Amino acid sequence: MSTQELRKIAGQLIMIRFPGTVLEQATVDFIRANGIRGVCLFRGNMTDSVQLAKLTADLREAMGPNSLIAIDQEGGAVVRSTWVPAPPAAMGLGAADDADLAYRTGAAVARAAKSLGFNWNFAPVLDLNNNPDNPVIAERSFGAEPQRAVELAMAWMAGSHAEGVACCVKHFPGHGDTHVDSHRDLPTVDKALPELDALELAPFRAAAPVAPAMMTAHIVYPAIDAENPATMSPAILDGILRQQWNYKGVIITDGMDMHAIAGRYGVGNAAVRALVAGADMVMALGTTETQNETLDAIAAALADGSLSQAAVEERLARLDALAQAYPCQQRSYKEDAADRVIMAEGWRRSLTARGNPQRPAAGSKLRLVVRQDVVSDGVSEAGVPAAAVAASLGKLYDVELVTFADANTFDWSALPQDGRFTVLASTSRLRYGDNARNNWKPDLHLALWNPYQALDIQSPALMTYGFAAPALEAVNAWLSGELEATGRCPVPGFA
Repeated sequence: MSTQELRKIAGQLIMIRFPGTVLEQATVDFIRANGIRGVCLFRGNMTDSVQLAKLTADLREAMGPNSLIAIDQEGGAVVRSTWVPAPPAAMGLGAADDADLAYRTGAAVARAAKSLGFNWNFAPVLDLNNNPDNPVIAERSFGAEPQRAVELAMAWMAGSHAEGVACCVKHFPGHGDTHVDSHRDLPTVDKALPELDALELAPFRAAAPVAPAMMTAHIVYPAIDAENPATMSPAILDGILRQQWNYKGVIITDGMDMHAIAGRYGVGNAAVRALVAGADMVMALGTTETQNETLDAIAAALADGSLSQAAVEERLARLDALAQAYPCQQRSYKEDAADRVIMAEGWRRSLTARGNPQRPAAGSKLRLVVRQDVVSDGVSEAGVPAAAVAASLGKLYDVELVTFADANTFDWSALPQDGRFTVLASTSRLRYGDNARNNWKPDLHLALWNPYQALDIQSPALMTYGFAAPALEAVNAWLSGELEATGRCPVPGFA
């Protein structure tokens, strides 16, 4: 075969991203010249429903009937389409502990996603968040107990599948017990195999018979393969998933542009190693330059036989089956209002109290202390601005807003002791260090994102597991006495 023919085969095995909110002709040409059939869209590709529906329709036309158009629409802070009904985070659903609510939430997420032209959602997360210092999972996990976490996640997935959007569970074989973000470096989970089998692997093993796709983790598990991260490990992808568990679905890598992979192995080399190890599709989410490097490397592997024709045909068959089972077809979206009711129920039922928080009286003078910036960390969307929190609480109280740039250097002792009821609102995923832990104690801590922050501040807390508008509405409902906080945090340490 010619190099171009080989690249067209390689193109069917990768998923790309591109900048902008319209499909430029250069991108169309790249897609068609290389047989690309998979695209993942991010917040920077989106402005509103009309624009996004046009973009996905143009992509379907460029990629053909077996298109796979993907989105990270997990819930909580990890959503890309931010104007559709806002789903509660997985840990919020874990706190509500209702499989029917999880099913209805997954279905509502899928209805919105399909109306925008997506047929593949990289959710739900099956990682068990059993490490309080995890910098990237936290509230994205349904909890720490394998059986209940997977029951809720599978209910969520069943709801999505009922509405025609394929799920991709992640991050196999488990990203929960790390203290390193694989977007920035290569983590290691150094546990014995029986421990991995009882915890990290358990949700994925339970999901294997029904999950149409699994996403790999860029993590080394020395008890299984000391040499390779899971994404490039034959022992993990082929040995455990295919051979031991007889998994029939699609295996897709996490983004190969992440520092855990690209910085250590090179994107082209890593892509080939992942495919040889057992992956069906490589997420080539870098630039056009790195996507071309990936295509060239896969084409060369096809030419020299290191990636066999039989292996490629198996991979293409699985990808075709996924696209045909969940066809990329837009639908109308008449359920927006009803789905907002479902999402609001989830946010209200997930609301969790810690340490017997007290409600200030209506109209009280209140000092709100909150971080200045709410910049996206590249995984999650940007948090709720300080002014928005102040405006929300201002519906009930006389609010004075105080902001800080860095909790580690802020002079907490300089805050006035003038009798105002003090509220700390946490609007990022960052944990607090010793400065905040040791030098200030507010009357109430609103943990509007990472629930583990409630362990850092020795004050009564109200945890929402996310910062979407329905979360702030649930907080106000609690403050006004309309709502009780009935959620129970599904990870250790919050009793």
